Amino acid sequence: MTFGDWQQLAPEAAAREVRRRADARLNEAQRRAAIAVLLDESALTAAFEAAPAAGPLRGVPCLIKDLFDMPGLPTGAGSSFLAEVRPTPEEGSYIVRELRAAGAVPAGKTQLFEFAWGLTGENAHFGDCEHPGFPGRTSGGSSSGSAAVVAADIVPFAVGTDTGGSIRVPAAFCGIFGFRGAPRSPLISDAVPLAPGFDTAGWFTRSASDMRSAMGALVGLRASERTPRGCYLEMPGVDPEVAAACRSAAAGLAPPADAAARDELIEKFAPAAEIYGVLAGIETWRIHKKWAERQWARYGPLVQDRLARARAISRAQVAAVEPSDAALKLTWTKFFLAYDFLAMAAVPFPALAKADCTPANRLRMLGLTAPASLAGLPVLTIPVPLPSGMSAGLQIVVNHPQSPVVSWALDSSIRG
Repeated sequence: MTFGDWQQLAPEAAAREVRRRADARLNEAQRRAAIAVLLDESALTAAFEAAPAAGPLRGVPCLIKDLFDMPGLPTGAGSSFLAEVRPTPEEGSYIVRELRAAGAVPAGKTQLFEFAWGLTGENAHFGDCEHPGFPGRTSGGSSSGSAAVVAADIVPFAVGTDTGGSIRVPAAFCGIFGFRGAPRSPLISDAVPLAPGFDTAGWFTRSASDMRSAMGALVGLRASERTPRGCYLEMPGVDPEVAAACRSAAAGLAPPADAAARDELIEKFAPAAEIYGVLAGIETWRIHKKWAERQWARYGPLVQDRLARARAISRAQVAAVEPSDAALKLTWTKFFLAYDFLAMAAVPFPALAKADCTPANRLRMLGLTAPASLAGLPVLTIPVPLPSGMSAGLQIVVNHPQSPVVSWALDSSIRG
């Protein structure tokens, strides 16, 4: 169902349909892994009735990643203890208030990788969030539940976050559209942080036209007065099936990067995963050190391991990656003097089976997503179908959330 389809329903019917779809489209274990809380039918009906009639997202149900506050609901961040040490909010986060003002209906909250610190949809406390179409494979991201509920067509829109790829990866794995905004935006300002210098808010939709509506309501769209100039970068280390599909998908948007641009980008992007691990890791340790000693046993094993490594990051390690970080950012600055966007694969492979959610594959994913994260760049992710029936994604990296490229790329997707 599209935004328009939902807008045709009466409040009681819309509330009933959200609940019905959640029950019908996810089994009990996956509902627990994907959905933290879903409002009951009477509360949902009241929320639909209260939606502003003139809002651009009037009557569109959505689910919110459980890093953001909804009034009267605890915020758990996928953890076993955060709701106990953090007060229950009296009002919603900025993005929730913006959605309600636009007429959208926040119907509840989605689960995530614990404290948003992962790309593989795993959670030791609530269960691993699987791809709705491929049981046993991950939905991806830390925004795992948000991607899953949109991919399963429970709601047409869900809010997530992206620090190192947590919208781009699940959008690609689940075959849906995703948008990652910019750090320090008001939309992310009051979320539970992972690494504040890198955290961004964003969202998922099933269609380009719905993404266009969401972008218009939350960010604003600017029309392009000319055909944007971009290029496609084929990164090393991408599985052949994914590389071929992304190359084909990019062909309608941009030519391949010329040899000089390609070589410089690949060289400067090569250490991105390592740089990100150090700089984001040290920020995350600053957030968690106030809890780590007292709550250590209540973190899941994956997050315990990342906390231990983050705690051990030294000033020498930071100093060692700073020149490469500066060079990468300078390369992006030079790139946007000549181009309006860069297209590149969002993931190196389709959705992973549990056994393949390894540190090595995490680094392969970060190799594609960390370059934009380090520079704080917004990214539109466009789904790319694979011959296997699974999916990948194409990152459209821009230099501003209101870049005309976003509107142009979505229009191109709508035209097919």
